[in-house]
Amino acid sequence: MARRPANPSTRKSPAVDHNVIRELAKLLEETGLTEIEFERDGVSIRVARQTGVPAPRARSADVTLAAPAAALPPPLDPAQHPGVVASPMVGTAYLGPTPGARPFVEVGSQVKAGETLIIIEAMKTMNQIPTPRSGTVIQILVEDGQPVEYGEPLMIIE
Repeated sequence: MARRPANPSTRKSPAVDHNVIRELAKLLEETGLTEIEFERDGVSIRVARQTGVPAPRARSADVTLAAPAAALPPPLDPAQHPGVVASPMVGTAYLGPTPGARPFVEVGSQVKAGETLIIIEAMKTMNQIPTPRSGTVIQILVEDGQPVEYGEPLMIIE
């Protein structure tokens, strides 16, 4: 007599800890992140939230008045720029040393390698992010007090 394979629905799968999901959702809310993923003992949990309302659809009259898409240059991805300074961590970005203080740098500022560009608060620790190279700040891509994610473009220096 041949053995039948075990029914896949009877196999024991690791239980999902609902408290972990609640904690991850709470962490999303506290940090302003849009997505977080957690893995333990072969169980992966991803919690995400939508942060905006869908853009309203354009009326057909508006579409005919708009310039053709071919006439507009494609938007440049700041992450692909060779002078991009990316966030080394998840946290909250601050452009100046204290609230209301003058920012460390502004568009057009000349910077030298090692100078403080921005502060990122992570887990109640203020981390000064140094300038990786000398040059001119041509674009600041974050606002004061904005949550940032790892690898997110912060500034562009040429």
